[in-house]
Amino acid sequence: MTQDWGMKQMQNYKNISSAQYVAKDHSDGNGLQNIAIVATIDGLSCFVPLDPANRHYAEILRQVEAGTLTIQEAE
Repeated sequence: MTQDWGMKQMQNYKNISSAQYVAKDHSDGNGLQNIAIVATIDGLSCFVPLDPANRHYAEILRQVEAGTLTIQEAE
């Protein structure tokens, strides 16, 4: 893998235009819990797990912290 390819990959997931939590209703009585994020990345709808080791999730959190992205609540 060349450095140019790595830089292209870094740029590929920074264009995140929307993000919304996906929630699941647990039968244990705890109600809805967020389980993932559906994000539009480079024009594609992507399912992003809530895992800090996931590069897309880490980038979403970075953009939220920077104030350039807001994660919408689950519907």
